[in-house]
Amino acid sequence: MPELPEVHTIVTDLKRFIPNLKIKDVWTDILAFKKIKKDVVGEKIISVERRGKNILIGITGKKIILVHQKMTGHLMYGKWDKTKDGWRSVLEGPMRDDPGNRFIHLLFFLSNGRHLGLCDMRKFASVIVLPEKTIKEKLEKLGPEPFDKNFNLKKFFESIKNKNKKIKSVLMDQSIVAGIGNIYADEVLWVAAVHPLKIASKLKKEEVKKIYEAIKPVLKRAIKARGSSYIDYRDAQGKKGKYQEMQNAYGLKGKKCKKRGCGGIIEKIVVDGRSASFCPKHQTKYD
Repeated sequence: MPELPEVHTIVTDLKRFIPNLKIKDVWTDILAFKKIKKDVVGEKIISVERRGKNILIGITGKKIILVHQKMTGHLMYGKWDKTKDGWRSVLEGPMRDDPGNRFIHLLFFLSNGRHLGLCDMRKFASVIVLPEKTIKEKLEKLGPEPFDKNFNLKKFFESIKNKNKKIKSVLMDQSIVAGIGNIYADEVLWVAAVHPLKIASKLKKEEVKKIYEAIKPVLKRAIKARGSSYIDYRDAQGKKGKYQEMQNAYGLKGKKCKKRGCGGIIEKIVVDGRSASFCPKHQTKYD
């Protein structure tokens, strides 16, 4: 699932391309998306923002197109032609040639002749159009953004100190901090040297501090790499990110730990129904 770095990358790209363009038409082969057309055709795109893992496309009429890409979705800005086998990109490069970009299920036809397309292999992505006020209410339960000045160590400690859940699951709780999912929870805990099964309420203050201090650097590094394309993610131009080449824990089961002098081997377990990859040597479960 695209997490904060991936969504940030797509939003940053789309900010360059789609503001001030009008939505001329909509095509989709997903029944749940068909009602979007009446709410967006004729409206102008005003803004593109991110909140947590959500993409918020502001349009005239005080409405927001809210896109949550879920497991395998990604938004792309390009141009497609209809063929007997589906929509095919007329632009050369990865958008046309990468098979991961062929699952087009929603197209917004824009006033400059280009399209905003949703590629989603599993068709789990959510796209809804709601009034600005309703969207604000819908997202108010999300926790602070990791780069928000109000996200400080004291507030982070207060938010997890009574959580009797495993720290891996707590980090993925969007009411604690918005935008962290499976990949970056593993990466943060690897840097902080904290075992994913440790209970949040039982962590030492020093461990909480190490986790907090790892969050921003891990996310910044991933943003600089334009996200992780370990599985399905592509950016708004259909290109892969590069963070999968830098990952320290996620997806590296059986590999030697990259921590200097560690010598551990990355293991993979299941934590509350989700995978967790970690080094058992420097992320010890017991003190």
